[in-house]
Amino acid sequence: MSIKILVADDESNICHVVQLYLEKEGFTVFTAADGEEALQIETTEQPDILILDVMLPKCSGWDICQSLQRKVPIIFLTAKHAEDDKMTAFSLGADDYITKPFSPRELVARVRAVLRRCGLLYGVGTTIDFPGLSISPSTHSVKREEEENILSPKELELLLFLARHPKVAFSRQQLLANVWGYDFEGADRTVDATINRLRHKIDTSVYAYIHTVWGIGYKFEVIAK
Repeated sequence: MSIKILVADDESNICHVVQLYLEKEGFTVFTAADGEEALQIETTEQPDILILDVMLPKCSGWDICQSLQRKVPIIFLTAKHAEDDKMTAFSLGADDYITKPFSPRELVARVRAVLRRCGLLYGVGTTIDFPGLSISPSTHSVKREEEENILSPKELELLLFLARHPKVAFSRQQLLANVWGYDFEGADRTVDATINRLRHKIDTSVYAYIHTVWGIGYKFEVIAK
């Protein structure tokens, strides 16, 4: 089944170019000229990833990102270059941030990178089991003590990265580079906030999984409480 991508930009030439490059790679692409149309397509077609301009008419890219509550990977493609805008995007749960003018080939590579990290590319979806915890990349969920919790794409990426490197301590900057794909000063709180949400969703009454390594960052290890 083809990966479905929604591209929302009020510049029709950008939608056209992006659509051509993505369809050439075998993706199914939908386009929208404003935020309201983008939300309608998101509801009816349920795309696997969104590429959004920030300054969309009728409903901004920020508003769309907030309304979806991190349930689908989002890449912002925008003319807004300020670091504060990037910080806003990532704090809302965006998976990547690309500024215009841009390289269509780089955009395709970034789309593939996000899909791969989310477990949506090449059929990656095998359940990973630990004592008291089961991680399902295909459903973006974890099951703890028979209770299922849905993870956001970024929460899933972070959990999978740490779980695939058990007992290895990573700094916040290393996690930013490997999971978010960006690295700039002042983003530590993005990692901390995501870690806190993950702990709330995965820790059980018996086990804890993500641990703070003082002076370094975080590691994944199954430890009984």
